[in-house]
Amino acid sequence: MATSDHQMADTDEKIFIGKGEQPAWLTLGLANRHGLVTGATGTGKTVSLQVMAEGFARAGVPVFAADIKGDLSGISEAGEAKDFIVKRANDMGLTFQPDRFSTVFWDVFGEQGHPVRATVSEMGPLLLSRMMDLNDVQEGVLNIAFKVADEQGLLLLDMKDLRAILSFIAEHAAELTTQYGNVSKQTVGTIQRQLLVLENQGGARFFGEPALALKDFMRTDSDGRGMVNILVADKLMQSPQLYATFLLWMLSELFEQLPEAGDPPKPKLVFFFDEAHLLFNDAPKALMDKIEQVVRLIRSKGVGVYFVTQNPIDVPDKVLAQLGNRVQHALRAFTPRDQKAVAAAAQTFRPNPKLNTAQVIMELGKGEALVSFLEGNGVPAMVERVMVRPPSARIGPITPEERKAIMDNSPVKGKYDTTIDSESAYEVLQKRVAGTAAGGAGAGGILGQIGAIVGTIFGTNVPRGKMSTGQVIARNVTRSVTNQVVGGVVADLGKSLGGPVGGSVGRAIVRGALGGLLRR
Repeated sequence: MATSDHQMADTDEKIFIGKGEQPAWLTLGLANRHGLVTGATGTGKTVSLQVMAEGFARAGVPVFAADIKGDLSGISEAGEAKDFIVKRANDMGLTFQPDRFSTVFWDVFGEQGHPVRATVSEMGPLLLSRMMDLNDVQEGVLNIAFKVADEQGLLLLDMKDLRAILSFIAEHAAELTTQYGNVSKQTVGTIQRQLLVLENQGGARFFGEPALALKDFMRTDSDGRGMVNILVADKLMQSPQLYATFLLWMLSELFEQLPEAGDPPKPKLVFFFDEAHLLFNDAPKALMDKIEQVVRLIRSKGVGVYFVTQNPIDVPDKVLAQLGNRVQHALRAFTPRDQKAVAAAAQTFRPNPKLNTAQVIMELGKGEALVSFLEGNGVPAMVERVMVRPPSARIGPITPEERKAIMDNSPVKGKYDTTIDSESAYEVLQKRVAGTAAGGAGAGGILGQIGAIVGTIFGTNVPRGKMSTGQVIARNVTRSVTNQVVGGVVADLGKSLGGPVGGSVGRAIVRGALGGLLRR
């Protein structure tokens, strides 16, 4: 970016965001203290997000952003020197210079970007429960399913693995209730139905392998610039809870996998969370605690999280207090509720005696914003009214042909495009069932022959009506002895095979082997 007499360009330490009475700079060393971009629809939030993303990429910081309307895809193509863009740049002391940024497109559905997958185990019961909107009892049963899978060494990778383990615990509900607490077949059935809803929303697409390696987000290109990772979310947004939970999973994985970094001179990654209010809507306490923990602690991993939403009151106070870098676009106040929202938004800024913040929020034009970024000692600067600089890349979406060309040259081309179906819980449980059936049939043949011999000796093969008194007594003795033997067989099988499986196999063999003898 060329520099004019006013020196209004990015530096090694900060990003130039816009200019009013004072220039507005976002300090890279404080960018991992998180941020918030707010404003009504159509007031310029996406352009502000693009300006920030470009600044981070130029500084060598990888960016992840969800693109709900498709507008952000333009960052991958050079901007055009349109009159209004050139004029705005000149007014700020900038020379407009078109630029484009290395971009990787991701898409849960694998249609407009590389597929994004997680395994069921990585997602975990808490986030899965949120995805399926389960209540506390259902979430408890899902936790038991994960526990049983872990104890039995069963991998939970994709949706059919989850179905298989749920069917397994339904079959063994009585035994598991004794060990873990109430497991009812009805509750398992409800979870299975919610799984079907999740599948119909397309949720099954992102459970499986190869699972996303987060290091693939944290790349720089050959020029040392940060890669811009765009999650194509227009279709995903049709299932808002799915969208919000999926992005929270990504944040949680970053938090768990990245090493401590303290306060680096610039972030390792900046994560833009658009439509952030969806994350907090009706979130149960356990989930809110998880969100607060991740936002509070991920800063020390060198990750900055920037929430994008309409109004600051969309974000709970405990999270809002951690968002130090603020960009507020216009809000409209047509109703008393709107007026309260404007007043609340104004109160989240450090006051400026020269500005009536609440009044200005309603007067801002498109492309204008109130900004307050953290200063050197980590304290928010006084709020300033600024005109946001124009992006260097294209404003607005790219064409399908341009997208295809970018994907064809992607650094992860071919890595995630084909699903891998490893042996996991579903396959293992299928084999167990097949083995049990075969074992039951084999033992049934042997023990059936023994039963026939015993019947001949004691006369128990004779029809009941034609038995002598002695044969009736012999039959009853035989049945008593047989039951004791069977009890021992079942107990031994239970011990050797372990848990509820052993009992099931034992009973299968008993049924196959001694059915005729015991029914008499």
